[in-house]
Amino acid sequence: MQPAAFARLGACLFAVSAPAIAQANTTDTNATILVLAASQADQAERALRATPGGVDFVRAEDYADKWIVSLRDTLAFSPGVYVQPRYGQEVRLSIRGSGLSRGFHMRGITLLQDGVPVNLADDNGDFQELDPTFYDHLQIYRGGNALRFGSGTLGGAVNGVTPTGRSAPGAYVRLDGGSFNTVRGLVSAGFARGIGDAWAALQVDSSDGDRDHVERDTLRFHGNVGLMFSEAVSTRFYTSINRIRQQIPGALDRATVLTRPESGNRFGDQARDIDSIRVQNLTQLVLGDVNIALGGFINAKQLYHPIFQVVDQESNDVGVSARLDYVTGPIELTLGTSAQFGDVRSKRFVNINGKRGAPTFAADQTARSVRVYGEARVRPVERLTLVAGGIYADGLRKQDQVLPTIVQGEANFSAFSPKVGVIWEPASDVQFYANYNRSVEFPGFIELAQIAAFVPVSPQRAWTAEVGSRGHAGIVRWDVSFYRSTLKGELLQFAVGPDIPASTFNAARTRHQGIEAGLDLQPLDWLRLRQIWQYSDFGFRDDAQYGDNRLPVIPKHLYRAEVRVGTDALHIAPSVEWVPQAAYADYNNSTRGSAYTLFGLTAGARVAQGFDVFFDVRNMLGEKAIGDISATITASPTSVIYYPVERRAVYGGFRARF
Repeated sequence: MQPAAFARLGACLFAVSAPAIAQANTTDTNATILVLAASQADQAERALRATPGGVDFVRAEDYADKWIVSLRDTLAFSPGVYVQPRYGQEVRLSIRGSGLSRGFHMRGITLLQDGVPVNLADDNGDFQELDPTFYDHLQIYRGGNALRFGSGTLGGAVNGVTPTGRSAPGAYVRLDGGSFNTVRGLVSAGFARGIGDAWAALQVDSSDGDRDHVERDTLRFHGNVGLMFSEAVSTRFYTSINRIRQQIPGALDRATVLTRPESGNRFGDQARDIDSIRVQNLTQLVLGDVNIALGGFINAKQLYHPIFQVVDQESNDVGVSARLDYVTGPIELTLGTSAQFGDVRSKRFVNINGKRGAPTFAADQTARSVRVYGEARVRPVERLTLVAGGIYADGLRKQDQVLPTIVQGEANFSAFSPKVGVIWEPASDVQFYANYNRSVEFPGFIELAQIAAFVPVSPQRAWTAEVGSRGHAGIVRWDVSFYRSTLKGELLQFAVGPDIPASTFNAARTRHQGIEAGLDLQPLDWLRLRQIWQYSDFGFRDDAQYGDNRLPVIPKHLYRAEVRVGTDALHIAPSVEWVPQAAYADYNNSTRGSAYTLFGLTAGARVAQGFDVFFDVRNMLGEKAIGDISATITASPTSVIYYPVERRAVYGGFRARF
């Protein structure tokens, strides 16, 4: 899809509501500078906190003063979410060790925007399509707590929610820039009149990046139009368009990371270029105590991906969903279903400096994912809620290969994952919870179609127990979960060589256990400390080859803290990220990455009503360390599997609402 086509489509959507813009009411001059609707967000947060397990709610104001390049900048202080930069907008996103060894794309987490999955029908996906600068808030459901989204993954779900014309009226402008020739601009407008409202936003972004051969250019558009026919009937149409051009710098050996982290690899002009468009609808019906939500979406995507070969894929996904919520007295019931169908025309070519050479592979890939789920919540006595539910999943992965030989492969999967839980609220602002659930992850085409023909990879299965507490009392706010997952057939990958894609295997038995902890202290209106600590103990269990070795990539301890001093009028916030012991780089536990401590600083000021400026310094001391790893069987310092932490950088900008 060409840029002109993007522009035309965005203009058409916005033109639907252009006449009403001229007639829109004057916005409140005291409106917040952020793209944030307090009433809408508060309601969503209350619903999320009714979950008997690890959840989090991240508002736009929590990361407003940061340079936002990826989900790393929005979820850094979300307990239990491991999100580490690799390069550009590429991050490693993992919750409770989900997709632990996946060094590219995404697996093990259901990623959604406005409740519609970004994952393709085979559950793989590219999180670069989500840009948090557009969001009103993010909802994080860890592990089995994501059942309400129809997710049965080990990691859970992350849902980004965009504003509407009613929640974010008026015009909003944000302009950022800084190190490495980085510049980004965002403009949005929202309005409401009568039964209708509309919101639209356009963003452009360009950066040379902090390494050689990591330049990127992006163009994104998000918009929605809503109609509220009555208090009982409403519908909303969404459109999202992405044009992403991202060069890939590749991994480095240990010595290069620690001495010349700016280095990159230009061999093959590797890149990940994405053109995608997503159109969706959500219609809601309120019939007394029953709330019905009906949805549907179409997602068209083109991926041009020069790596060991040129991967050229065109995919089309369609999906439908239905959900019923029933509330009467002490009983709440949720029933839902979703179905997603996808087709991929997958081709590969010899990589000639990033261009297509001779064809090496061609196949049509078909995927189906159908889920039916239900959850009941009963309050037998005041302040006690019992929860029980489950999700049934059915999946198909089929490949018709025509090049280099004619080969057919097909895999069918089905599984039921139950869940039970309890919430006890001894006080209005204090919760204790526990749950026990099963998760099953079906392999996708990346796992099944390794290089060419299908390989016998089985689903990953896990039982997870969790206990925890959240709440606030006085100056203290906490969120702590203890979990243990017992896995069979964990999908693990290992790098074979720099020019060969990673292979996948099913581990026999593994265990993921740990602590997800967040603790905020606010002794004064102008002083706040927020901090998270993740303890991740992931390892094999009596494995025939690896014994009780630790799983690589994710360190055992990770600590982040930020102290905010001041008010919206003027504030400063120094921060620290500390990894005291590096993670292993391989399954044989022969080599580690590097421990590190990174210091940062953000600041902000309200220059005038409706106009804020902000400042963000990354890695202030210029620390050189290994931030991420591509797992392998046996690693050494000379293995080309290491990625450096972000280099020292300075960014700044302003945001304004009119």
